[in-house]
Amino acid sequence: MKAQNAQAAGASAVIIFNQGDTPLREGLIIGTLLPFIAGIPVVGGSFADGVALSQAGTQARVKVDPAQNIIQYNVIAESKDGDPNNVIMAGAHLDSVQRGPGINDNGSGSAAILEVAEQMAKVKPRNQVRFAWWGAEEAGLVGSTAYVNNLTQAERDKITLYLNFDMIGSPNHVFFIYDGDDSDLVGAGPGPDGSAQIEKTFERFFTLAGVPFKGTDFSGRSDYGPFIEAGIPSGGLFTGAEGIKTAAEALIWGGTAGQQYDACYHLACDTFSNNNDYALSVNADAVAYAVLQYAMSTIGINGVRGQR
Repeated sequence: MKAQNAQAAGASAVIIFNQGDTPLREGLIIGTLLPFIAGIPVVGGSFADGVALSQAGTQARVKVDPAQNIIQYNVIAESKDGDPNNVIMAGAHLDSVQRGPGINDNGSGSAAILEVAEQMAKVKPRNQVRFAWWGAEEAGLVGSTAYVNNLTQAERDKITLYLNFDMIGSPNHVFFIYDGDDSDLVGAGPGPDGSAQIEKTFERFFTLAGVPFKGTDFSGRSDYGPFIEAGIPSGGLFTGAEGIKTAAEALIWGGTAGQQYDACYHLACDTFSNNNDYALSVNADAVAYAVLQYAMSTIGINGVRGQR
């Protein structure tokens, strides 16, 4: 949004830095531009760089290397059984930023749907189940956007719903569910018809498990974006990235108020030790719960129980 606003205001380049209110927010910004595609150079700087550039009369020269063409891949797997005209999809991005190994972002989501896919091999679903591991999400939802854009309208119409799992093991986590009905009245509006029912499905799981949950906005920052744009009901789970945990959230979920949900977001420290095993375990069960339910029936979404 910062780059988009700057470009709209006529800027020739953008340098983005954090406020520096904590040591974790004073370093070099390594971010992404999704879902906006900038037409001007955009780079990150440290808080110290920002302070220096804020001085009157200061000038900066921005140099960005020319774009390179790099081949990226999506990995798609689908069940042999199930109604091919009533497809449910579950996806997670497989890439990470260059600076970090990406174990939470997004090894957590990728591993969860891989385990569910392996377990689903023992199940004969009534509806066809399609799993997707997206390439180049960090470059601007490239893999999922290319996938959706290259589907014919008939192929899109066969996809009943899409479930997205991106960062589901954050160390200072909150159990967020995407706000399909916009009941939180934050940010973007509701998802396509059926998204509210997906939200309710995840809420039922957490209620049964006795685990508190909270809504989170469809901000467009993950791979549900292209599916929502195509009118496909969507939902999913998230445990937080660079956002700051509030005192109220810390009372409910524990952790540390005033700190990022994931202090290693887009950093080299996003290693295996950065992942919260409890958060990942709970969310992996929630993934399995939703996928298996919709594999057998989508009656709450489109009125179709599923064929045997």
